[in-house]
Amino acid sequence: MTKLNFRKLCWLAASLTFAGASVPSLAQAGDEEITVTGRYGRVPDSVQSLSQTVSYADLDLSTDSGKREFRHRLNLTARYLCDKLGEPDGPSSSLVPSCRDAAVKDAMNRAGTVEANFAPRGTAWAAGPAWRAPYPDTWGTTYP
Repeated sequence: MTKLNFRKLCWLAASLTFAGASVPSLAQAGDEEITVTGRYGRVPDSVQSLSQTVSYADLDLSTDSGKREFRHRLNLTARYLCDKLGEPDGPSSSLVPSCRDAAVKDAMNRAGTVEANFAPRGTAWAAGPAWRAPYPDTWGTTYP
């Protein structure tokens, strides 16, 4: 009986070790992303907002060009989400911020925090996978 319990205990320990080793890699999957959320009033009751993650795993945010590209991605993603929610393109005419203005402001606040605490990547850094934008490729040049 004690041999059987010892064997079960060994299997349990091995399982926990394997599970513990795999958790950090899963947790890091979204470490270098910010979620942009657009909210707009003219959508069906079942839809209150749309969200999209924007990765910076392929950018060095310690450089001006990396920061510029990251902020451009956030801005275009906010435009895309609010367009999908039905917001017309153009300035808001009310006292309430437009969907895009609110989404960009929120994303930029979080981007500022990330950038402020970002350490240079260093010479051994290998860029993560290139981020694939949800919006059309032409938007990168249409909306600078």
